[in-house]
Amino acid sequence: MKELTKAEEQVMQYLWKLEKAFLKDIIEEFPNPRPAYTTISTVVRVLVKKGIIGFTTYGKVNQYYPLISKRAYTRAFMKGIMKSFFNDSVGGFTSFFTREQDLSLSELEEMRALIEEQIHNKKKNG
Repeated sequence: MKELTKAEEQVMQYLWKLEKAFLKDIIEEFPNPRPAYTTISTVVRVLVKKGIIGFTTYGKVNQYYPLISKRAYTRAFMKGIMKSFFNDSVGGFTSFFTREQDLSLSELEEMRALIEEQIHNKKKNG
């Protein structure tokens, strides 16, 4: 999957939220001052060409919908970051994340609880 530009990612955030939307609906999600209609139209056409969104035509207007879930995109994006910046090392990523984010004790404990839950589930399910 191709990485999205900032503009493409912003449009996708709104489309994931809306699930299905006409171009005007996507534009209305942007804070003021909103980008030009033609700008968002161009971004949407690129996303269609990339196979990230699909559309249904109603007369002269298209209703757009994601062809990839936010979860699937996030997973692919994070795998790319892991590979590019941490040599596919979960330990390297974890070390960087926990040190650079200056996490509070409660946030670290929450992360530990999530990890322990995953360990328990993996042991239970073989």
